[in-house]
Amino acid sequence: MSTKQMSLTLRIAAIYNLIWGAWVVLFPNHFFELVGMEPPTHPMIWQGMGMVIGVYGLGYWWAAQAPLTHWPIVVVGFLGKIFGPLGFLVNYLTGVVPFGFFFTLITNDFIWWIPFFLIINKDYKIGNIKWI
Repeated sequence: MSTKQMSLTLRIAAIYNLIWGAWVVLFPNHFFELVGMEPPTHPMIWQGMGMVIGVYGLGYWWAAQAPLTHWPIVVVGFLGKIFGPLGFLVNYLTGVVPFGFFFTLITNDFIWWIPFFLIINKDYKIGNIKWI
């Protein structure tokens, strides 16, 4: 993956996150209506999640300026994209959340696994990332 491709990926992720975050903050019940779920009794919590996702968008935008320098932002984002689905799985299997939440994972997490991994892998191979 070239640096240009990395930057483009991070810019697309940034725009996506900013739009998704704004959607959740401004229209907190809309997702639940779309998937036929009961809206949350405390939409402020869901809106807080939208704010966090939107802030990630800012981080991705800044990281796009120099992906090989700002790799920690990509790693933090990648970890969120791994732990989010794991949290869903645990909560789904224990009956805490309905399957409808799965649909957020497709665009928020799964589609970013490969490009974020490729960015991190490139940074690791050139010696930017030292895990220990």
